[in-house]
Amino acid sequence: MEDIFEKDLSGAMVSPDEPGYERLIGRIFDTMRLAYELNEGYHTPEEVRDYLSRITGREVDETVTLLPPFYVDFGKNIRIGKRCWIQQGCTFFDRGGITLGDDVFIAPKVNLVTINHDPDPDNRSATYGRPIVIEDKVWIGIGSTVLPGVRIGYGAIVGANSVVTRDVPPMTVVAGNPARFVKKIG
Repeated sequence: MEDIFEKDLSGAMVSPDEPGYERLIGRIFDTMRLAYELNEGYHTPEEVRDYLSRITGREVDETVTLLPPFYVDFGKNIRIGKRCWIQQGCTFFDRGGITLGDDVFIAPKVNLVTINHDPDPDNRSATYGRPIVIEDKVWIGIGSTVLPGVRIGYGAIVGANSVVTRDVPPMTVVAGNPARFVKKIG
């Protein structure tokens, strides 16, 4: 039998009715507890990185800055490069996998969502994930949402309040809902 965590990360449909689902939900609640502790009161930058390392299950580089509050569902499928800057009020739903390259700037209230529900109304509680990959030196503007399966290319800029529904080519600016090409950079 495939492990529920591997199945979930693979992009296969995962249902609350299958064996192991309670372990998946249990891990989400464990992560929510850590996020709650992170978001309560003041913490030094070092303490914030320690919480982020515990949430992700891997050491976060000392050059990473996260400004709480930070909202996360699973945590263990987040990879963060060096010199990333993540502003307040961001939400990372990472069950499908979130990768941030180096020098990524994430503005306040950005949502990175890798999970979707089954379109079949009789199975709507089942979910499946698609990874989000944000390459080096990307800037995502305030209030933007990146949807499952999107890759944002090197050096790209996502304008404020955009909804990114498809891949963004390197060195471009996109904006809007859905996000559309605005111009090339450089």
